[in-house]
Amino acid sequence: MDPLRQSPSPSSSRASSPRTFSCERLGYVGIEAVLDQLKIKAMKMGFEFNIMVVGQSGLGKSTMVNTLFKSKIWKSTMPGLRVPMPQTLQLHSVTHVIEENGVKLKLTVTDTPGFGDQINNDKCWDPVLGYINEQYERYLQEEILITRQRHIPDTRVHCCVYFVPPTGHCLRPLDLEFLQRLCRAVNVVPVIARADSLTIEEREAFRHRIQDDLKTHSIEVYPQKSFDEDINDKILNSKIRERIPFAVVGADREHMVNGRCVLGRKTKWGIIEVENMAHCEFPLLRDLLIRSHLQDLKDITHNVHYENYRIIRLKESHALPRGPGWVNLAPTPSPTPTGTRASPGPGKVCRWAEDDSDEDF
Repeated sequence: MDPLRQSPSPSSSRASSPRTFSCERLGYVGIEAVLDQLKIKAMKMGFEFNIMVVGQSGLGKSTMVNTLFKSKIWKSTMPGLRVPMPQTLQLHSVTHVIEENGVKLKLTVTDTPGFGDQINNDKCWDPVLGYINEQYERYLQEEILITRQRHIPDTRVHCCVYFVPPTGHCLRPLDLEFLQRLCRAVNVVPVIARADSLTIEEREAFRHRIQDDLKTHSIEVYPQKSFDEDINDKILNSKIRERIPFAVVGADREHMVNGRCVLGRKTKWGIIEVENMAHCEFPLLRDLLIRSHLQDLKDITHNVHYENYRIIRLKESHALPRGPGWVNLAPTPSPTPTGTRASPGPGKVCRWAEDDSDEDF
């Protein structure tokens, strides 16, 4: 056989990537102005951040959210006021727009009253996982439309803060079962709630027991080791992982301490300063969720958790013989013992939309 007529190998049939050369500039171009353009556009659009808080009643979830954003996001229950315990797990969401120095943040907080409060807590995670998957499904249904919105509303849960009761022992079977299921679908940040009920020594011992439980049961909480992109991320996230779960105390009232006004809880023996690292680790939680990793939480939600859901759903689709590039997105299956899914109606979608999953920024 003539060697010139042989079939080209797969590697040779591919178009070679153009080589990139660095060149010496003769003067100022202004490429750095792109950053200013992105900043202006982002400030016009604002930002979205969706957070879920999960834990038993009485662990200070509402107060912690108010402390994080220094706003009255949730109305805390007055001390001593009896509130009827919900018979089933219910999810409540509230959305606020917070503005600081010209930057607008559309914040949605989802609370889970009734979680872990029942005598029988079997499958109490189903409504939570069902809600998370429902938001993924909503985004997917918008994304696969032939004529899509320029900016798809993002209601997906970017982070779930899981409140661990300050027992001082170890994680309960309910905690382990829930975290194993939750970490597969969303970024989870566990915290030790009401840490002021533990001494510093008890707090550290409790933290190490929780870390051992997470490692033993292969529960990977945020920030996940596998998602560290470079050495700088690895160094920063390693320090965070050493301190997780953060021992936190929430407070939405200010007190005077040595002539300065601080957020804290007033007790008989003094004032617990929320933003004082000697008292609790609330500043670490705030920095993680807002100041250093907010965008990373959104990126991992979109590129990992949502993408996993999207792949499963598109694999469930059935190709239609009518017309090129069309698929039928079947409705989600009925609830299963391992989780709950939303059940939207079927719709025709264009296959090219599968590869277009970039967020509008």
